[in-house]
Amino acid sequence: MKEFIVALDGPAGSGKSTIAKRIAKQYHFTYVDTGAMYRMITWFFLENNVSWKEEIACQKALEQVHLDMKNERFFVNGQDVSEAIRGLRVSSYVSEIAALKVVRNQLVHLQRKIAKGKEVILDGRDIGTVVFPKANLKIFLLASAEERAKRRFLEYEEKGETISYEEVLKSIQERDYIDSTRKESPLRKAEDAIEIDSSTMTIEEVVAEVSKEIESKR
Repeated sequence: MKEFIVALDGPAGSGKSTIAKRIAKQYHFTYVDTGAMYRMITWFFLENNVSWKEEIACQKALEQVHLDMKNERFFVNGQDVSEAIRGLRVSSYVSEIAALKVVRNQLVHLQRKIAKGKEVILDGRDIGTVVFPKANLKIFLLASAEERAKRRFLEYEEKGETISYEEVLKSIQERDYIDSTRKESPLRKAEDAIEIDSSTMTIEEVVAEVSKEIESKR
């Protein structure tokens, strides 16, 4: 199998995971949800009261974590955390923990290892700029903060979590700020990335646009 890497970057709630899953299914690519990896680490840190502002404590904790992904389910040391990592608690801290150099170094190494020699689509914040700067195709998926907040609010509502639209919007704006201004691998569009603004597009329209770009590169 020839290696073919699609890097899909963008801010929180822009629809990266939804699009990446559809593309992976359509082309039989391996899908690597890097955002879920950072969420799993965040969940583990919170559950074990890790003092993540201390690098030694972080490093020690990371040595005790084993991440696994099977059939769109996520496991930390054998425990299924698929629902827990999408909750408000993890969402509130994930940008802060994902900004830690020691965490990013470990996960970037793991992401490269998983993708080696495969046809793969990875979604995240720094796939096209840091993890795979020579990816075959780079997509930067955007949507307005208001549209992204609306999508997240509906997701939380479906799960029965109590939160207002205004709170979700504030959280999205805070995450945007942390993600784009952090020292380690900030969120930014790679120079050679194709920008897609999904604010007024359907999922099908975005998938069609990404598919068109894949066909032109393969």
